[in-house]
Amino acid sequence: MTAPTDAEPGPNVARMYDYYLGGCHNFAADRAAAEQILRIFPDTGIAAQANRHFLRRAVRHAAELGVRQFLDIGAGLPTQGNVHEIVRRVAPESTVVYVDYDEVAVTHARRLLPADGRTSVVRGDLRRPDELLAHPDVRAAIDFGRPVAVLLVAVLHFVTDAEQPWDAVVRLREATVPGSPLVVSHLTTDGAPPLPTRQGQAVYQRSSTPLVPRPHADVLRFFDGYDLVDPGLVRVAEWRPDGEPRERISHGYAGMGLRR
Repeated sequence: MTAPTDAEPGPNVARMYDYYLGGCHNFAADRAAAEQILRIFPDTGIAAQANRHFLRRAVRHAAELGVRQFLDIGAGLPTQGNVHEIVRRVAPESTVVYVDYDEVAVTHARRLLPADGRTSVVRGDLRRPDELLAHPDVRAAIDFGRPVAVLLVAVLHFVTDAEQPWDAVVRLREATVPGSPLVVSHLTTDGAPPLPTRQGQAVYQRSSTPLVPRPHADVLRFFDGYDLVDPGLVRVAEWRPDGEPRERISHGYAGMGLRR
């Protein structure tokens, strides 16, 4: 991997997530911060796996609905079970665009992901949706006149209220046609003890991006203008389980909506 830049000496949330998943694309600062989180919430690795399994189920379901374009925003570092690997088991002709604002993640993804003309990696920022949507590589790969699945998996909780995440999602919704899926998973502190929650957030305050868990009602707002797919917005492990090993640990909510 490319080493962190001088401007980013501290832990990076994408690489911390990679560490939770058992990956090797992380540095000492990332591992140290992740270990702090694991001491506070020992089941974080299990929750990260549950989130990854949700992504697999949601992407597969979108493909089974006939969607052939996928825009994965906040994709992070490539790991096992990437979107293009999942969707092409159902529809090999599908197009996948991975987007992340982190330069290291983008550089590494470009090295690892296939150069097959149907998989693209773009540096872009969810917090600047108009720039993201206008990126020439996005426009070249995605036909916004046809349904496109917008994937916001474990990313919105890294966007503060002041950065207007709901407005960003509205802009993404407006760019897509009816029937386009929105896939969201989002960390919550609903039911979590206050002290460990504050301790965990303090660790992320020292990372590349602060952590903003949200209650169910606030996460549900992201689906304004969408019809929720059954079973609605539920705990991550409870969204359309399909017989795989069931992680009962869910640190967040997950759902899919179809644009009206």
